[in-house]
Order: sequence, then structure tokens, then C-alpha cells
Amino acid sequence: MDGPRRVGTLAAVAFRGWPSEAIDFYDGLEEDNSRDYWQAHKPVYDSAVRAPMEALLEELAPEFGEGKIFRPNRDVRFSADKSPYKTSIAAVLGEGGYVQLSAAGLGVGNGMYMMAPDQLERFRAAIDDERTGGALVELVAATRAKDIEVTAHESLKTAPRGYPKDHPRIDLLRMKGVITWREWPVAPWLSTAKAKTRVVDLLRASRPVAGWLDEHVGPSTMPGRWG
Repeated sequence: MDGPRRVGTLAAVAFRGWPSEAIDFYDGLEEDNSRDYWQAHKPVYDSAVRAPMEALLEELAPEFGEGKIFRPNRDVRFSADKSPYKTSIAAVLGEGGYVQLSAAGLGVGNGMYMMAPDQLERFRAAIDDERTGGALVELVAATRAKDIEVTAHESLKTAPRGYPKDHPRIDLLRMKGVITWREWPVAPWLSTAKAKTRVVDLLRASRPVAGWLDEHVGPSTMPGRWG
């Protein structure tokens, strides 16, 4: 399973952002996604990419939960793309947050990226309900007003089975997950502690939508990959 790994013993250093070498590392990896490149530049990854992420997660943990960094290697067993390394570093937080750094910049989000069948059933029932569905509509609008995207990794082209195509909340019903998301391009602030401020602000602003999902959808009770 190509999942996240717990952050080990984190360095007791303050987070000061990611240096420009981190962006250079991923620029290079996009050009040469090979073991030779990775091995030659692994010290840069360790010091300029992973170490700042570990420091950030340590500082976020008291408010947002323990962080776990995803493995840098891609699971290529079932993929047509056999490039061995991910072109970003990403981590999840115990309270559901997600942080990602790539050559494109910094991305932060929260929510339920891919719902299991039992979660989807509860999600759609809650949206169909006038009270709970109307509440989510208001939360989504308020979140988007803060320049935060509220979206899904996949949406149906039409209404799910059992729901009318002209449902008043059809856009939400068609979603197969809900996430808040914002991505910032590379800029000088990324190499400073201000990067943490943006992460924290986004995660706090995402709490109303995340809280609705926790209350009305909750974790999956299905075994296997949904567990």
C-alpha cells in the first residue's frame, strides 16, 4: 500500500519555510525522474524538502494532529506511468488536513477526497435533507468567499441513482467526495515562516466544511481498502 509514513523523531528546529533548493530539486526531478537523479540529489531532498516538512508538521501537531509524510516512491504496479518518484512531497494530518509542496508551489486542503460506498450513501442522504443539505450549501458558499476552492476529485455527469436531475443541490449530489483546496505558486514567502501562516489559515477556514463531513458522513465502516 502506497500510503503515508509517520514522521519519525522530528528535528527540534523551527520551521522557516522551504529553501529555493527544494523547488530546484523538483524541477530537476520532473526533467529526470530516475534513480540516478534521486540518489545524486537525495541529500538535497533530506535537508531542503523533507526536513522543513517535518518541522512544519511538528509545529502543526498540537492543533491539527500528528503528521504523516507520504513515501517519495510511486506505486507503479498498476500504472502505465512507470516513473519511480513522485514529483511532490505530501503529508496528511491527524485532523484530516493535507499539505503538498511541488515545483508548482504549496497546496493545502482538507475534507474527504474519495468516499467509500457507505460514506457516499450517508453523504447523499444528508445533502438530500433540506436542513443538513442547506447547511452545507451555506458552508460551501462561505468557504468559497474566502478564495478557497471546494471541489471533488470526481463528479458524476448526472444525478446519482434515486435522485432527480433537477434536485436543488444537484451539484453537491454529483460529487463523489468533498475537499477544500488552495494552491499558491512559488514566491519569496515560501522560504519563510509565512508559509506556515498560510497553511494554518487554510486549515482553520476549512473546519466548518470538514466538521459537517465528520458529523454527517464520518469514517467508513467497510473492510478492505475503504477501512
